[in-house]
Amino acid sequence: MVTAIVLVKAEIQRIPDVAEMIAQIPEVSEVYSVTGEFDMVAMVRVREHQELADVIPGRLNKVPGVTHTETHIAFRTYSRHDLEAAFSLGLGAGA
Repeated sequence: MVTAIVLVKAEIQRIPDVAEMIAQIPEVSEVYSVTGEFDMVAMVRVREHQELADVIPGRLNKVPGVTHTETHIAFRTYSRHDLEAAFSLGLGAGA
């Protein structure tokens, strides 16, 4: 699984609509409205790197109201949720 963190700038008056449209893209798992230089953060998850070209420049960047994106590819995932699931299965017991 390849995870891309996409920082999104959008036309101010269209932010809610843009967020909704981005969230409808199947490979987008979450869209967050954030403070700072960017307006939103979209989490994109695909099976192979090549699929990112279809999703980000192919669809996400073409959403009306998107003015700029910056993409970061995750090397490794560290998730408290994954750790909690492992411990609930007993994987951490006695290790």
